[in-house]
Amino acid sequence: MTIQEKALYHQIHPLKLATDWGTGAIAFYLLWRRRLWPALLVMFVPAIVVSGALIRWADLEPYRRSAFGRYVARSMTPAMQGVRFAGNGIMMLGAWYRRPAWLVGGLLVILFGWLRGVLVRAG
Repeated sequence: MTIQEKALYHQIHPLKLATDWGTGAIAFYLLWRRRLWPALLVMFVPAIVVSGALIRWADLEPYRRSAFGRYVARSMTPAMQGVRFAGNGIMMLGAWYRRPAWLVGGLLVILFGWLRGVLVRAG
């Protein structure tokens, strides 16, 4: 498996998903409390460490062969990864400015990034 494939398929590993969602919730709380640097550390350091470890050492082949892996191969383009990242940025700003609607909007953007392949079928 190439490094590009590993970078793609590690995104659906349960450890990566749990790390991103768990640390995101903590970081949003810290941003709401105006604790910028701790929030940024919590948001990004664990995600980078877990990503690096999974890409380096995890057997990601079962994820590639799974139905979810096939979906990700088709639908998770670099543009959709950018959409997900933008949604996270919207949520971070929503937490900082204490705008719950922005948190919901950012979450919807992230979900669109994940679900575009289901919502928008190529013709």
